[in-house]
Amino acid sequence: MSSSIVETIDVNAPVADSWALWSDVTKWPTFLSHVQRVDPVDERTFTWWLSLPGADKAFTAELTEVMAEERIAWRTTAGVRHAGVVTFHRLSDTTSRVALQIEYEPQGFVERLGALTNLDKTLTNYDLGQFQRLVEENAANRLAP
Repeated sequence: MSSSIVETIDVNAPVADSWALWSDVTKWPTFLSHVQRVDPVDERTFTWWLSLPGADKAFTAELTEVMAEERIAWRTTAGVRHAGVVTFHRLSDTTSRVALQIEYEPQGFVERLGALTNLDKTLTNYDLGQFQRLVEENAANRLAP
């Protein structure tokens, strides 16, 4: 059984600011609550270390597409079946939309339950809210006198 998540969030910051945070994989633990750390292997490959209820796990993923300020796509190469894409959309000079799509194969009881009860989507919305908060704080600090 595979699971799909598609969520978007509007951010009160330019696309460049949203891109700057998301494109740095080492920053993902600051807004993805289940990600403990991300270790770059090379410029296109990295290892994720996750802490999920009832299970800690790691997997290796590679960036499959990077288009500056437009799109980042990835897929796993070892550990679990997981793929995703995040796209960045300019709404105005000061606002952007971030769209996230994830396909994954839930493993174990907790992950299957999360997929069945939409807890995975709730967690994704929470994480996108954390991302929005960080980007907007960074943009406000950059503009402050």
